[in-house]
Amino acid sequence: MSNETHQKAFGKYATLSALLGEKAALELMPDHREFSVVTGKVGSMDLKKVISSVETAAKRNELIDPGIYRETHALYHAIIEAAEGVTRGKLSVGEVMRTVGLSFSVVRGYPYEDQHEGEWLAVCFYGTIGAPIKGKEHETLGLGINHI
Repeated sequence: MSNETHQKAFGKYATLSALLGEKAALELMPDHREFSVVTGKVGSMDLKKVISSVETAAKRNELIDPGIYRETHALYHAIIEAAEGVTRGKLSVGEVMRTVGLSFSVVRGYPYEDQHEGEWLAVCFYGTIGAPIKGKEHETLGLGINHI
C-alpha cells in the first residue's frame, strides 16, 4: 500500500506497544525509536479512572506538558477515541455492569516525513471487557490518534 505522505505506521506501533510492550514493539519496528512511549495497565468499572490513569501516566512520564492546553486536549481526544473502540462506541462501563482490564500505550512523535505536519499522539487500549464476573469477559481493542 503506497502512501504519498510517507507516514510511519504510528497506530500500528502504538498497538504493538499496548499488546506486547515497548521493547518487543521496538524489536518488530526498530525504525520507530524516535517516538516517545508510555505503557501501563488499568482495570475499573469507572471510565473516568481509565481516562485519568492514561493522563497521569503521560504527565508523570513527561510525554505531555500539563501546562500546555493543546497537549492535554490532544491526549484527551486520543483517549476518548480509543475508549470508543473498546466500548463499541458507547462510552459507558460500570453504569451498564461492565468492567475493563486494559493494557495501554501512549505514543508521541512525528509520524510524517515532513516535520511541518507536527507532532501527534496515539493511544491504544488492549484487554478485556465484560460482566464483572471472572471468565465472563472478552477481548477488546481501541486506537485513537490525534494531532497536537
